[in-house]
Amino acid sequence: MDLVTLGLPQEPAGGVAGWAADLVDTMGGPGAGLAIALENLFPPLPSEVILPLTGFAAGQGVISLASALFWTTLGSVVGAVVLYWIGMLFGRDRMHAVWARLPLVRSSDLERTERWFAKHGTKAVLLGRMVPIFRSLISVPAGVERMSLPLFVTLTAVGSLLWNSVLVMAGYWLGDRWDLVETYVGVLSKAVLVLVLAAVIVYVSLRWRSRPRERAQHRRSS
Repeated sequence: MDLVTLGLPQEPAGGVAGWAADLVDTMGGPGAGLAIALENLFPPLPSEVILPLTGFAAGQGVISLASALFWTTLGSVVGAVVLYWIGMLFGRDRMHAVWARLPLVRSSDLERTERWFAKHGTKAVLLGRMVPIFRSLISVPAGVERMSLPLFVTLTAVGSLLWNSVLVMAGYWLGDRWDLVETYVGVLSKAVLVLVLAAVIVYVSLRWRSRPRERAQHRRSS
Protein backbone atom coordinates (compact mmCIF):
# COMPACT_ATOMS: atom_id res chain seq x y z
CA MET A 1 0.00 0.00 0.00
CA ASP A 2 1.41 3.38 -0.93
CA LEU A 3 1.62 5.70 2.04
CA VAL A 4 -0.41 8.88 1.75
CA THR A 5 0.16 11.91 3.95
CA LEU A 6 -3.12 13.13 5.39
CA GLY A 7 -3.87 16.76 4.50
CA LEU A 8 -5.66 17.88 7.64
CA PRO A 9 -7.07 21.39 8.10
CA GLN A 10 -5.17 21.59 11.40
CA GLU A 11 -1.48 20.75 11.56
CA PRO A 12 -1.29 17.06 12.58
CA ALA A 13 2.40 17.06 13.44
CA GLY A 14 1.66 17.01 17.17
CA GLY A 15 -0.98 15.96 19.65
CA VAL A 16 -3.39 13.07 19.39
CA ALA A 17 -4.37 13.92 15.80
CA GLY A 18 -0.76 13.84 14.65
CA TRP A 19 -0.07 10.61 16.51
CA ALA A 20 -3.18 8.91 15.08
CA ALA A 21 -2.43 10.20 11.56
CA ASP A 22 1.09 8.77 11.78
CA LEU A 23 -0.25 5.37 12.87
CA VAL A 24 -2.77 5.23 10.02
CA ASP A 25 -0.21 6.46 7.48
CA THR A 26 2.34 3.88 8.61
CA MET A 27 0.21 0.85 9.46
CA GLY A 28 -3.09 1.45 7.66
CA GLY A 29 -6.17 -0.15 9.23
CA PRO A 30 -4.24 -1.98 11.98
CA GLY A 31 -2.80 1.40 13.03
CA ALA A 32 -6.32 2.77 13.51
CA GLY A 33 -7.21 -0.37 15.48
CA LEU A 34 -4.16 0.05 17.71
CA ALA A 35 -5.05 3.69 18.37
CA ILE A 36 -8.58 2.76 19.44
CA ALA A 37 -7.37 -0.14 21.59
CA LEU A 38 -5.12 2.30 23.44
CA GLU A 39 -8.00 4.79 23.66
CA ASN A 40 -10.01 2.15 25.53
CA LEU A 41 -7.17 1.58 27.98
CA PHE A 42 -6.37 5.27 28.40
CA PRO A 43 -9.68 7.21 28.17
CA PRO A 44 -7.92 10.62 27.97
CA LEU A 45 -7.09 9.61 24.40
CA PRO A 46 -10.25 10.88 22.66
CA SER A 47 -12.14 8.61 20.28
CA GLU A 48 -13.82 11.75 18.93
CA VAL A 49 -10.44 12.63 17.38
CA ILE A 50 -9.19 9.18 16.35
CA LEU A 51 -12.38 7.83 14.74
CA PRO A 52 -13.31 10.85 12.55
CA LEU A 53 -9.67 11.13 11.52
CA THR A 54 -9.76 7.48 10.47
CA GLY A 55 -12.93 8.18 8.48
CA PHE A 56 -11.19 11.11 6.80
CA ALA A 57 -8.26 8.82 5.97
CA ALA A 58 -10.73 6.43 4.33
CA GLY A 59 -12.18 9.29 2.32
CA GLN A 60 -8.65 10.18 1.15
CA GLY A 61 -7.99 6.61 0.03
CA VAL A 62 -5.36 5.85 2.69
CA ILE A 63 -7.45 2.88 3.83
CA SER A 64 -10.80 1.48 2.77
CA LEU A 65 -13.97 2.34 4.67
CA ALA A 66 -14.55 -1.35 5.44
CA SER A 67 -11.02 -1.63 6.82
CA ALA A 68 -11.54 1.47 8.96
CA LEU A 69 -14.71 0.04 10.54
CA PHE A 70 -13.29 -3.47 10.96
CA TRP A 71 -10.01 -2.49 12.58
CA THR A 72 -11.43 0.21 14.85
CA THR A 73 -14.12 -2.19 16.10
CA LEU A 74 -11.54 -4.92 16.63
CA GLY A 75 -9.36 -2.45 18.53
CA SER A 76 -12.33 -1.49 20.72
CA VAL A 77 -13.00 -5.13 21.56
CA VAL A 78 -9.34 -5.89 22.33
CA GLY A 79 -9.03 -2.86 24.63
CA ALA A 80 -12.31 -3.72 26.38
CA VAL A 81 -11.27 -7.35 26.92
CA VAL A 82 -8.02 -6.22 28.57
CA LEU A 83 -10.05 -4.09 31.01
CA TYR A 84 -12.47 -7.00 31.52
CA TRP A 85 -9.56 -9.25 32.52
CA ILE A 86 -8.21 -6.57 34.86
CA GLY A 87 -11.62 -6.42 36.56
CA MET A 88 -11.79 -10.22 36.74
CA LEU A 89 -8.28 -10.54 38.21
CA PHE A 90 -9.02 -7.79 40.74
CA GLY A 91 -12.06 -9.78 41.77
CA ARG A 92 -15.16 -9.30 43.85
CA ASP A 93 -13.48 -10.00 47.20
CA ARG A 94 -10.84 -7.30 46.66
CA MET A 95 -13.53 -4.91 45.47
CA HIS A 96 -15.46 -5.42 48.72
CA ALA A 97 -12.27 -5.07 50.79
CA VAL A 98 -11.38 -1.77 49.11
CA TRP A 99 -14.98 -0.54 49.34
CA ALA A 100 -15.06 -1.25 53.08
CA ARG A 101 -12.13 1.12 53.61
CA LEU A 102 -13.71 4.02 51.75
CA PRO A 103 -15.32 6.80 53.79
CA LEU A 104 -19.00 7.72 53.46
CA VAL A 105 -19.98 4.44 51.77
CA ARG A 106 -21.69 1.30 52.99
CA SER A 107 -21.37 -2.31 51.88
CA SER A 108 -25.08 -2.29 51.09
CA ASP A 109 -24.42 0.32 48.37
CA LEU A 110 -22.00 -2.01 46.59
CA GLU A 111 -24.33 -4.97 47.02
CA ARG A 112 -27.16 -2.93 45.53
CA THR A 113 -24.94 -2.00 42.59
CA GLU A 114 -24.04 -5.67 42.07
CA ARG A 115 -27.71 -6.65 42.04
CA TRP A 116 -28.42 -3.91 39.52
CA PHE A 117 -25.57 -5.09 37.28
CA ALA A 118 -26.75 -8.70 37.51
CA LYS A 119 -30.17 -7.58 36.27
CA HIS A 120 -29.18 -4.91 33.73
CA GLY A 121 -25.57 -5.77 32.91
CA THR A 122 -26.19 -6.74 29.28
CA LYS A 123 -27.88 -3.42 28.52
CA ALA A 124 -25.22 -1.54 30.49
CA VAL A 125 -22.37 -3.08 28.48
CA LEU A 126 -24.12 -2.62 25.13
CA LEU A 127 -25.28 0.96 25.67
CA GLY A 128 -22.24 1.91 27.71
CA ARG A 129 -20.06 1.42 24.63
CA MET A 130 -21.84 4.41 23.09
CA VAL A 131 -21.49 6.78 26.05
CA PRO A 132 -18.32 8.87 26.43
CA ILE A 133 -16.28 8.06 29.56
CA PHE A 134 -18.36 4.95 30.31
CA ARG A 135 -17.13 3.34 27.05
CA SER A 136 -14.02 2.14 28.86
CA LEU A 137 -15.21 2.02 32.47
CA ILE A 138 -18.09 -0.40 31.87
CA SER A 139 -15.66 -3.22 31.02
CA VAL A 140 -14.22 -3.33 34.57
CA PRO A 141 -17.44 -4.18 36.49
CA ALA A 142 -18.28 -6.71 33.79
CA GLY A 143 -15.00 -8.46 34.63
CA VAL A 144 -15.48 -8.12 38.39
CA GLU A 145 -18.93 -9.69 38.11
CA ARG A 146 -17.55 -12.33 35.70
CA MET A 147 -20.03 -11.75 32.93
CA SER A 148 -19.84 -14.51 30.32
CA LEU A 149 -16.85 -13.60 28.13
CA PRO A 150 -18.52 -14.58 24.82
CA LEU A 151 -21.55 -12.47 25.77
CA PHE A 152 -19.31 -9.58 26.81
CA VAL A 153 -17.36 -9.72 23.55
CA THR A 154 -20.56 -9.87 21.48
CA LEU A 155 -22.16 -6.92 23.26
CA THR A 156 -18.94 -4.93 23.11
CA ALA A 157 -18.50 -5.63 19.39
CA VAL A 158 -22.07 -4.58 18.56
CA GLY A 159 -22.00 -1.43 20.69
CA SER A 160 -18.52 -0.47 19.47
CA LEU A 161 -19.46 -1.01 15.83
CA LEU A 162 -22.43 1.34 16.23
CA TRP A 163 -20.39 4.05 17.98
CA ASN A 164 -17.41 3.69 15.65
CA SER A 165 -19.60 3.72 12.55
CA VAL A 166 -21.20 7.03 13.51
CA LEU A 167 -17.88 8.77 14.13
CA VAL A 168 -15.96 7.15 11.27
CA MET A 169 -18.73 7.90 8.79
CA ALA A 170 -18.96 11.47 10.07
CA GLY A 171 -15.26 11.96 9.35
CA TYR A 172 -15.67 10.26 5.97
CA TRP A 173 -18.55 12.54 4.93
CA LEU A 174 -17.20 15.75 6.44
CA GLY A 175 -13.85 15.41 4.72
CA ASP A 176 -11.40 18.13 5.73
CA ARG A 177 -13.94 19.35 8.31
CA TRP A 178 -13.64 16.09 10.25
CA ASP A 179 -12.59 18.04 13.35
CA LEU A 180 -16.17 19.30 13.77
CA VAL A 181 -16.97 15.88 15.23
CA GLU A 182 -14.51 16.48 18.06
CA THR A 183 -16.27 19.74 18.90
CA TYR A 184 -19.76 18.24 19.23
CA VAL A 185 -18.78 14.94 20.86
CA GLY A 186 -16.48 16.88 23.19
CA VAL A 187 -19.51 18.83 24.42
CA LEU A 188 -21.32 15.53 25.05
CA SER A 189 -18.32 14.16 26.96
CA LYS A 190 -18.19 17.26 29.15
CA ALA A 191 -21.94 17.01 29.80
CA VAL A 192 -21.56 13.37 30.90
CA LEU A 193 -18.65 14.30 33.16
CA VAL A 194 -20.67 17.11 34.76
CA LEU A 195 -23.58 14.74 35.41
CA VAL A 196 -21.26 12.17 36.98
CA LEU A 197 -19.64 14.79 39.22
CA ALA A 198 -23.06 16.12 40.20
CA ALA A 199 -24.22 12.60 41.10
CA VAL A 200 -21.09 12.04 43.22
CA ILE A 201 -21.60 15.36 45.03
CA VAL A 202 -25.25 14.53 45.78
CA TYR A 203 -24.29 11.03 46.97
CA VAL A 204 -21.55 12.33 49.29
CA SER A 205 -23.84 15.07 50.64
CA LEU A 206 -26.61 12.59 51.47
CA ARG A 207 -24.14 10.21 53.11
CA TRP A 208 -22.60 13.02 55.16
CA ARG A 209 -26.00 14.20 56.39
CA SER A 210 -27.03 10.66 57.32
CA ARG A 211 -23.93 10.01 59.48
CA PRO A 212 -25.29 11.57 62.72
CA ARG A 213 -28.50 9.57 62.40
CA GLU A 214 -26.59 6.34 61.76
CA ARG A 215 -24.34 6.96 64.77
CA ALA A 216 -27.37 7.56 66.99
CA GLN A 217 -28.98 4.35 65.82
CA HIS A 218 -25.73 2.48 66.43
CA ARG A 219 -25.50 3.81 70.02
CA ARG A 220 -29.12 2.82 70.73
CA SER A 221 -28.61 -0.67 69.33
CA SER A 222 -25.43 -1.17 71.39
